[in-house]
Amino acid sequence: MLPFSAIDLSCSAVKALSYEPPGSRLDGWLAHTLAAGFLSDGGPLGRYSYLMADPVAHAELTYDDPRETTAFLAEVTAAITPDNEMPKIGDTPTPPFTGGLVGMATFELGLRLEAMKRRPFRIAGRKAWPELTVLCYPAVLVFDHHRQTLAAIGRGATSAEAVAACDRLIDLYEGTPASAVVSGGFLDEPLCLETPDGVHEDKVAALIQQIHAGDLFQANLARGWTGRLRRGVRPGAVMAALHAAGPAPFGGFLGLDERFVVSNSPERFIRLDADGRLETRPIKGTRPRGRTAGEDKDLAVELSASEKDRAENLMIVDLMRHDLSRVADVGSVIVPALHVLESYPNVHHLVSTVTGRLQTDKTAADVISATFPPGSISGAPKVQAMKVIHEMEAARGPYCGSLFFIDAGGAMDSNVLIRTLAMERDQAGRWNIRACAGGGIVADSVPRAERIETETKLSLIKGVLEG
Repeated sequence: MLPFSAIDLSCSAVKALSYEPPGSRLDGWLAHTLAAGFLSDGGPLGRYSYLMADPVAHAELTYDDPRETTAFLAEVTAAITPDNEMPKIGDTPTPPFTGGLVGMATFELGLRLEAMKRRPFRIAGRKAWPELTVLCYPAVLVFDHHRQTLAAIGRGATSAEAVAACDRLIDLYEGTPASAVVSGGFLDEPLCLETPDGVHEDKVAALIQQIHAGDLFQANLARGWTGRLRRGVRPGAVMAALHAAGPAPFGGFLGLDERFVVSNSPERFIRLDADGRLETRPIKGTRPRGRTAGEDKDLAVELSASEKDRAENLMIVDLMRHDLSRVADVGSVIVPALHVLESYPNVHHLVSTVTGRLQTDKTAADVISATFPPGSISGAPKVQAMKVIHEMEAARGPYCGSLFFIDAGGAMDSNVLIRTLAMERDQAGRWNIRACAGGGIVADSVPRAERIETETKLSLIKGVLEG
């Protein structure tokens, strides 16, 4: 691996391939060294999917690392500059990601950023997970769902290096076998619930009392499930099955040797365009999909009309307006969409959109430092909600963190790691997994309803894992 200071991404090269959906070789692709990807549903928010592997640089900010997050990010983003050449793919727009950095931040990075009491995240008592991981990929496969095209983009210090990076990735992809997607049933036994139903409802009730006492307005309270994949089942099979069962606009995965994160997230955290436009899309408000068309419509109407869910959403919109204002031009932060209904395979959600324009002296690294963790999965006020979460939950790890990319030219996009699995391989070669689901608790929350909401949100993942 190279030091990040030695990376040069200034030149680019593009080669076209025959199109196939990004799920076609997922199982095999995730078996490659430090494989990563962003998988969209091809809808209005998800035009592109990306696959990467074999990075040239890899850095981690571990639980016991004394470095400041800002210093770490400054180091790893040294090669990111608007002067880097931006490739063109025929007559289509340049995709947001053309090679560069991919990172994963755990929820606990937020505790570090706020100088709060911290704790490590572990699975099955093993070594603590890093709080921030960043890798540099000099080549990327770009799937354009709208035009149904596939291209490889390579980067390097010279045109020849860029072409070589492009060719290596193409060879790797063409040598990856097609996936035989299995619909589900990957566990030896059903998922094990960490927090029993009654205990979770008691925690919700206690949190409601704190809200009534004026300690805070809202906090996201989650609980976890654990399990283990059957012998011989790889993370790629799970990712492929999730993507096939219910693709989401902001899904993705990252392999870190003996660890994996796979996500089917419907939520964007922060997008930064090359021209400085910022966007965040917080989700607050959930209903299950109905068993019939009539029931489904009734549930959607109920959610859209719910004063409780709209108030919950508005609190987080105000929080995200504040967070974006820390790096945006004065007066540029607006809310172009509020309480919009969006429907996914197993849930309806209320989603709002907040936009702004980045200050000219700020970068993607500044955006991460100023806004993490996402407000929708912490609460309001954010720091006080994080303190409550710390008292009531185990460490979250990747759950409610973010998977992100920073393009060589400076653009960024990121998800909120909900509908997400953290996986770790044990000494016997078996993959231990942990999944979580939660919801925003406000003054008029009902403990039983909040508990049921966690089950609704986990239903797609649970169905795929348990078959």
